[in-house]
Amino acid sequence: MEKRDIFVQMDELDNRMGVFHAELSALKLRVKELLEENKRLSLENHQLRQVFKRETASEREAVGVAVQSESSTADAELSLNHEAGLEEGSVAVGEGHDNLTRLYHEGFHICNVYYGHLRTEGDCLFCLSFLNK
Repeated sequence: MEKRDIFVQMDELDNRMGVFHAELSALKLRVKELLEENKRLSLENHQLRQVFKRETASEREAVGVAVQSESSTADAELSLNHEAGLEEGSVAVGEGHDNLTRLYHEGFHICNVYYGHLRTEGDCLFCLSFLNK
């Protein structure tokens, strides 16, 4: 009877070890997924910081230039708008397309499927088809 109890205990221990092994494998997989997501988010954060630095630097330059030649720029803009037949405050055609092209070349999606997400796998067919329209 004692031998049978030992085998029952060993069988129970073996079953528990199998459950622990399955739990450990699931935890390993989850940690791997979290590490990959962390790496992807770190890359995206780094690229966004670079874009932000470039944008703030160009805005500072634009503000500095605008303050120095505010009156001459306003006069020139009004005359150009008048000549082109544009109303005051309108945006030039193609400026939005240029901004989207710049964003795409900086590594971000511009398609409606993944807009604003970091492109990690090369070119996106949705984005390219949108740019070609």
